[in-house]
Amino acid sequence: MSAPRLLMVNAFIGTAGYKTLFQELGYAVVTEWSERKAISALRKASPAVIVADFYHQTDFRDRLSNLESLLAAAQATPQTRILVFYETAHQAVLDTVRARLRIDAALPLPVDETALRTTLTSWLA
Repeated sequence: MSAPRLLMVNAFIGTAGYKTLFQELGYAVVTEWSERKAISALRKASPAVIVADFYHQTDFRDRLSNLESLLAAAQATPQTRILVFYETAHQAVLDTVRARLRIDAALPLPVDETALRTTLTSWLA
């Protein structure tokens, strides 16, 4: 049986330090550095899990966050679990995005490694 794929979207530093942990848990990690490339990877082969940094900037013209296009694309693959890391200052924006688009789990930065392990382990079952 092959390892479940985990798509790690490294827009910022939040997800970068956890690749080894993801592999230790049994995931085959695919890393993308841009949302556009992550969407392409998602469409080519649906991962079991997407882990991405979430952020908000007031100068976004037509969206609230960096992940809305990726999240919209992921809605077509309900078996893919979505985990985002976020700054607590962006909680209200995250809640707004979450009301429209599925996010299965969200962990504030700095990430509690025990919560991260628990979440990802439960998704392996």
